[in-house]
Amino acid sequence: MTSSPPHNPYAAVQVRDFRLFILSKLFITLAVMIQAVVVGWQVYEITKDPLSLGLIGLAEAVPAIVVSLYAGHLADVVERKKIILLCVTTLVLCATALLFFTLDAGAFILSYGALPIYSVIFVSGLARGFLSPATFSFMPQLINRELYQNAITWNSTIWEGAAVGGPMMGGLIYGFFGITSAYCADVALTVAALACYSLIPNRPLPPVSAEQGIWEKIKAGVNFVFTNQIILGAITLDLFAVLFGGAVALLPIFADEILHVGKIGLGFLRSAPSIGAVLMAVYITHNPIKKNLGKILLWCVAGFGFCMIGFGLSTSFWLSMSLLILSGVFDCVSVIARGTMIHTLTPENMKGRVSAVNSIFVGSSNEIGAFESGVAAKLLGTVRSVVLGGAMTLAVVSVTAWKAVKLRRLDSLK
Repeated sequence: MTSSPPHNPYAAVQVRDFRLFILSKLFITLAVMIQAVVVGWQVYEITKDPLSLGLIGLAEAVPAIVVSLYAGHLADVVERKKIILLCVTTLVLCATALLFFTLDAGAFILSYGALPIYSVIFVSGLARGFLSPATFSFMPQLINRELYQNAITWNSTIWEGAAVGGPMMGGLIYGFFGITSAYCADVALTVAALACYSLIPNRPLPPVSAEQGIWEKIKAGVNFVFTNQIILGAITLDLFAVLFGGAVALLPIFADEILHVGKIGLGFLRSAPSIGAVLMAVYITHNPIKKNLGKILLWCVAGFGFCMIGFGLSTSFWLSMSLLILSGVFDCVSVIARGTMIHTLTPENMKGRVSAVNSIFVGSSNEIGAFESGVAAKLLGTVRSVVLGGAMTLAVVSVTAWKAVKLRRLDSLK
């Protein structure tokens, strides 16, 4: 009887092109996180209105949602690297515009209030709408199929690590050196991401699926998701958990009015979920999930909801930090489990379209959730809106566990 080879936690990063891919992910995520902290505080200083924070998310989510299905189709019929380079170039221009607004030559633009900032975020949302399915479907072309979970775990680890460092960097640079320096860092990191993506060789597209016409191809991708109970259940679960359970958009209010920790404290609060996620991602890298995948996913989303309820009720900075860190632990498991399911169960020539549906459900739910949080905070108050969101997350988990039987019973993908 032969034993299976020992698990190599570094298998994916031993592939050169995948190393460049996750390095690009590191730079672009640091840039996005720095920008999110700076834009959030800048808009709040201009407006002093919680709804305006939610509108930041809406300005980015709406264009991303509108173009997502077409972007997914495009990622299945056009070389994915070309799409990625065009989108990241657009993000460089958006970051440069935000920097320009802080200089003497461009400061007059902010006489129109937060509207110019929203306009730039809208354009970046368009770029993100095309970038997400392209990068999602490009990554598995860089590695062998048996390395999918290891690659997804490393991808999540790098993303979460950058999500720890980005908000801290944003808060510290903004707090000590000013807004212009923070946006300079944003531009530099986005340019670095563009350079790394440029070094990855092109990959040929997989054979195009048989459907004729754009809409038929898009419809085939949507149908695939909605007829696969495991993928649909996992995506739906995460959609509503993030939609109702996310409190990130309201963190400037918690930092300023409830916890009284200012800009630097805001950076640490924004980083806290990713601290927990990095710790869990490192653990899963060495101890991959092999059994009870469906039940683990459901329990972790429920844990996320409990953390949000506790965070909403907390008036202690350190308790709030701890709960946000724990929420990141639970969220990391959800991200890795869902990503592994989608990559493993989706045909190669349909990954762009399925990713687009996933992006509409999950990727944009962060921004729509930010808008929902802003509206709820405006109507109910900041604390009540977060507690209610956590409770709604628990309700969604219960319904999903009841309805998505195949997901609940899923043991492994082998």
